[in-house]
Amino acid sequence: MRRLTLFLPGLLALGVAACATTSDVDKKIAENQAKTDKKIESVATQVEDLQDKQKVTDTKLEDQQKAIEQLSQSAKDALQRANEAGVLAKGKVVLQESFTEDRVRFKTSSYELTKDAKAALDEFAEKVKKLDARVWIEIQGHTDDTGGADFNDALGQQRAEAVRRYLARQHKFPLSRMSTISYGDTLPVAPNKTAKGRSQNRRVVIIVLE
Repeated sequence: MRRLTLFLPGLLALGVAACATTSDVDKKIAENQAKTDKKIESVATQVEDLQDKQKVTDTKLEDQQKAIEQLSQSAKDALQRANEAGVLAKGKVVLQESFTEDRVRFKTSSYELTKDAKAALDEFAEKVKKLDARVWIEIQGHTDDTGGADFNDALGQQRAEAVRRYLARQHKFPLSRMSTISYGDTLPVAPNKTAKGRSQNRRVVIIVLE
């Protein structure tokens, strides 16, 4: 009995120590589990963020594709040419303006800019400046069907170049950020059977891309 009494405190101490050790182990396991749960939660959050960003990117691409589909064919062509030339940062059309008889008037077989034409180009230049962005401008020259194909191609080019020179000289638009192309009489906006129709076809179209 005396021996039992002597050993009892030792046994109790071992029991307490064992309990303490078990408690510490359980605590560490719980802490590790909590850390693991936080890591899993963090990874899940990151995955959700990436998925959300991907959705935003997909939406932007869809919107851009829809915007491209709504562009005129000449604007699509301008966008493709600019992309091929590697001059675009964002690859989108931000402004398209057609200068017909009521804005930029050309006489038959002429590429001279009238006073009214210059005023219209001044208004256009102010719109571009307000964009406050690095843009690429394509100027497209058009003619009526008077004359042959070669003559009209050359005339359309001269009209586009006249606009390019004016924007560069009067508004300091960089020549290196403007290109010209002639469509000649291939894209009429009105029948060439009447004087009014031919007048509408003698025009320039300016595409502003960013």
